[in-house]
Amino acid sequence: MKSPVTLLATLVVAVLALICLASSAFIVRQTEQALVLRFGEPITGRGLITSPGLHFKAPFIETVVYLDNRILDLETSKQEVLASDNNRIEVDAFLRYKIVDPLRFYQSVGTTLRADGQLANVLNSAVRRVLGEANMPQIVRDQRSQLMVRIREQVEQEASKFGVTIKDVRIRRADLPKQISEKVFSRMQTERAREAAEFRAQGAEQAQRITSKADRDVIVLRAQAQQEADQLRGEGEAQRNAVFAEAYGKDPEFFSFWRSMQAYEAGLKPGDTRLILSPNSQFFRFFGTSGRPVEGAAGAK
Repeated sequence: MKSPVTLLATLVVAVLALICLASSAFIVRQTEQALVLRFGEPITGRGLITSPGLHFKAPFIETVVYLDNRILDLETSKQEVLASDNNRIEVDAFLRYKIVDPLRFYQSVGTTLRADGQLANVLNSAVRRVLGEANMPQIVRDQRSQLMVRIREQVEQEASKFGVTIKDVRIRRADLPKQISEKVFSRMQTERAREAAEFRAQGAEQAQRITSKADRDVIVLRAQAQQEADQLRGEGEAQRNAVFAEAYGKDPEFFSFWRSMQAYEAGLKPGDTRLILSPNSQFFRFFGTSGRPVEGAAGAK
């Protein structure tokens, strides 16, 4: 039978073995890459581990630093940039980067948090330099993509010192500051109102011109129609008078009788018609016999 001392020593050895085994094993996830360091320095030949799974290191003397192997996003705070035409512009930019040299990354910045701070300063400086050489229309509309390429090139040059590569750089927003934007919008509204008033005035002038021309055309057409009507009426009157003259020449007595009948029809209308005439008036000469006036015809109702 083993003594208590032997059992205790065996237990201590087992515990130490378990501790050594636990401290020597480590797991690299699919989204990570690991640096194995011995007393803070990389180990030649096996310092970088990129394959996921279970790995081992020397306990107590070696440490593991995990770094992300995915594309990382970095968003900078909004900053004000002075363009070449002296317009102040608020710019909001971001970049995406990936760690391609883990050892240099660890030796230069150490952690992703410190890398974000360094890259943010680099990005802000590049944005100020590049946009400071362009005017507002170029930044907002004309050369925005070209300017982003230039910013990316400058950031890439500085970021290579940290062991990272820049995947993309974008200007999310480039606008005037709020106070200046309000003034610009107010000026634009005033200009649009002036243009609208000018267009309305031009439209009113054209409408008045069209209306005047239409009125003039109406007057001319009416005058021409009246002239043609008077001419036709005159021709009709002439033809009627010619017919009357011809009829009078053929039978003057009948023509006189017919004209008197028309006069009776026009003068003796139903209603309140009163005539005061002499008994010997020629108006009623056909009311008698043999062409003599009616006796006692002093008035008619």
